[in-house]
Amino acid sequence: MVATFQEDNVTSSSVASSPLQVFSTMSLTRPTLLSSPSSPFQDLKPEERGLFLIHLLLTCANQVASGSLQNANAALEQLSHLVSPDGDTMQRVAAYFTEALANRILKSWPGLYKALNATQRSTSNVSEEVHVRRLFFDMFPILKVSYLLTNRAILEAMEGEKMVHVIDLDASETAQWLALIQAFNSRPEGPPHLRITGLHHHKEVLDQMAHRLIEEAEKLDLPFQFNPVVTSLDCLNVEQLRVKTGEALAVSSVLQLHNFLASDMSTNNGHSLSGDSASSLPISSSGRMDSFLNAIWGLSPKIMVVTEQDSDHNGSTLMERLLESLYTYAALFDCLETKVPRTSQDRIKVEKMLFGEEIKNIIACEGFERRERHEKLEKWSQRIDLAGFGNVPLSYFAMLQARRLLQGYGFDGYRIKEESGCAVICWQDRPLYSVSAWRCRK
Repeated sequence: MVATFQEDNVTSSSVASSPLQVFSTMSLTRPTLLSSPSSPFQDLKPEERGLFLIHLLLTCANQVASGSLQNANAALEQLSHLVSPDGDTMQRVAAYFTEALANRILKSWPGLYKALNATQRSTSNVSEEVHVRRLFFDMFPILKVSYLLTNRAILEAMEGEKMVHVIDLDASETAQWLALIQAFNSRPEGPPHLRITGLHHHKEVLDQMAHRLIEEAEKLDLPFQFNPVVTSLDCLNVEQLRVKTGEALAVSSVLQLHNFLASDMSTNNGHSLSGDSASSLPISSSGRMDSFLNAIWGLSPKIMVVTEQDSDHNGSTLMERLLESLYTYAALFDCLETKVPRTSQDRIKVEKMLFGEEIKNIIACEGFERRERHEKLEKWSQRIDLAGFGNVPLSYFAMLQARRLLQGYGFDGYRIKEESGCAVICWQDRPLYSVSAWRCRK
């Protein structure tokens, strides 16, 4: 029987008092496996329960990485009795890491893995995908802050411009561009002719965005065009963006660039239990990333705003990635713990379909298949700088607006820190996402 703990429907919690904070000061000693799966665990304090799960996950990951599958199986068996997708914060996050470690073991036997998934249908449910993205937007202030800072940077860069073209590399949220249209309409010098090019792999999403934006622009009598591009970013041909001479160009990239870091690893068809051997350089080389950034530079944008996860999930070994991602996702799950009841089906959807899938990709996958290669702001700054872009510090007014938005959101746990002219969105002291602005260096 799975042991779950629900002292309160919504628990006041923070990373500052979470097991991960305590864990960071402790040695990585291996836990003794409990002889009885549930009773002793139930007797532990919440912090002790969390620490025990962390230690057990690390033990299991060490066994997986070393190929000691019998010992890994024993740890997984015990974890399966203790974790729960509807328990407390650490039980929930540990449930998805447990699943990811088991998935990694299965992938080491390709025949077994393929046979177990032989009847699975990889159907993409557009409405479910959009719904989960909307839940993330509603439950966290992260995208709201990203969109506010992006729009502010665009407005400031486009001051006085008569023809503005904005390229959205992931056109999944209409709210951002509705706000930009309204802001442009309020310019003292009057609105520009605005064209937005939206990229998305589902036509339905672009059709809905086009309808709402055109409707808003017509209501405000603002000259507007929407250019839909039905494609994934991997398959984009820059000619599809239809950039015209005389336009002032802006590019918005929200949680997209890290996918390019996997593109050069497709030649490795094997699966190592310990991890990749080719991604341990301070800035790992990526021809696809370089090519994409060079193509964007060639379009001469006045501003490019990049939002990315501010975490180091692109380590070369399983243990590196597990340790770093445990911190990050425990913080994200903790954010939900302070806001959403544990029994909420919407919360479970976000944890399973968004964070759970990211965890599985980070832990269970290698080579081209591992696409969630999140990196820290420092590395992104180096990459983008090497591609010929110079940093544009986010303005004091933009940062002030973002902090006011967080205050209005009603949670003390979130904060924004300034780092070399960029914004880092944190939960307590844990960096989660970064927003940075760039312009071409000629």
